[in-house]
Amino acid sequence: MSKKNISPKDFSPHLFWDVDVETLDLEQHKTFIIRRAMEYGKSNDWKLLKSRYSLDEIKNAIISARAMDPKVISFVAMLTNTPLKSFR
Repeated sequence: MSKKNISPKDFSPHLFWDVDVETLDLEQHKTFIIRRAMEYGKSNDWKLLKSRYSLDEIKNAIISARAMDPKVISFVAMLTNTPLKSFR
């Protein structure tokens, strides 16, 4: 699946249980989408994230989060070679 062909509907439905998927825009709502997929997504959601967003975009979405699962923070820190103290 290419970057252009991905839509919010391709992600696991449980990620966006509280919003209308039809209104999600992959660019405008990228921080929201990345955070939900990283915290609650399945392996396919991770593959979609990697194919749609750069590691820097993923890292920045997690760094700026007020609260995030420590496992997600550790994973992103390790993956991007970013010190843990850089995260909130």
